[in-house]
Amino acid sequence: MSKALRFISALGAVFFVTAGLSACGGGLPSDAVVQVSGTSITKAAFSHWVGVAATSTTSGVGGKPVLPEPPDYTACINHLAATTPAVKGQVAPTHAQLKTQCETQYKSLKQEVLGFLITSEWVLAEAKALGVNVTDAEVRKQFLSIKSQQFPKAAEFEKFLATSGQTVSDLLYRVKLNLFSSKVEQKILKNHGTVTPAQIEKYYNANKARFGSPEKRAVQVILTKTEAAAKKAKSEIESGQSFASVAKKTSIDPTSKPTGGLLTEVIKGQLTKGIDEAVFSASTGVLGGPVKTLFGYYVYQVTKITPGSASSFAQVKASIKTQLTATQQQTALTNFKKEFVKKWTAQTDCRSGFVVADCKQYKAPKGASTTTTPAG
Repeated sequence: MSKALRFISALGAVFFVTAGLSACGGGLPSDAVVQVSGTSITKAAFSHWVGVAATSTTSGVGGKPVLPEPPDYTACINHLAATTPAVKGQVAPTHAQLKTQCETQYKSLKQEVLGFLITSEWVLAEAKALGVNVTDAEVRKQFLSIKSQQFPKAAEFEKFLATSGQTVSDLLYRVKLNLFSSKVEQKILKNHGTVTPAQIEKYYNANKARFGSPEKRAVQVILTKTEAAAKKAKSEIESGQSFASVAKKTSIDPTSKPTGGLLTEVIKGQLTKGIDEAVFSASTGVLGGPVKTLFGYYVYQVTKITPGSASSFAQVKASIKTQLTATQQQTALTNFKKEFVKKWTAQTDCRSGFVVADCKQYKAPKGASTTTTPAG
């Protein structure tokens, strides 16, 4: 599932988890790296969230992240050169190797941050299109609730801000996104969660076998390697010996032999082919066999039949409704998410150098997946 698809349902995660913020345009404003339906994502916003993402993946002097800044990556290269431990017998990495490492890190951060920022704009734009609103009071209330649960002490919260690279405004923004995405999903589900009585009854009539308990049988069996051995065992029972005594001395079935061949509460389909069919077509008290199977030859006798019971429509009506509603809502949500991605990708214009899979300019490499990792 793509980042954008999962974003709708996944944004409700606790916003304090910051590791992995995981989301050539012409005519963009000079300070914009991306525009979503006319709304700009600025270079300043991009740089800020790159710093937040880098805080989780890099470290520097005084606890500050060393950002891999293109095109030269000077600070990143110097930091790696100073902090990469020397290994005896190995040549230290070259300047070019360190630059490649910094460049790879930057590309990863860029992908994650653009994914987060773009899908955030998608959610806000979709919410507006659907008439979904979130008030500042709702955001503040949710923020304070999460804050009090995660950080009972003020000092703990201040430490989190310092180490995460985020501001209170950043956290409020993420809470707002959580609330918007949750309300969008709720609206989609509400509009597609009506199951009629006729649909419930139709499902019940088509699946009656699934409701209630199946027929069960108690059966005594003797398994032998050869047909001759099975016939001999059957003859001994017919001559007056008890089925249990013959089973204990003759049967090679390790499951039933200790109990004199008795298997209780057998449901159709549990036994191997051949003996299963024979047992469930037999009458009680009738000695049958030998029956050839993959495992050998069976002699059998049904001792008890417990009829199956079917649950009435009234008994299962509520559970069927719940099941059909969930299925219907999931289908609606899946269809919505597919259209959601298609709709907003077409309205996402990205500057050259900032094109990711969510941009309308993006062209997937041959054989590559177009899905990306969701914002956290």
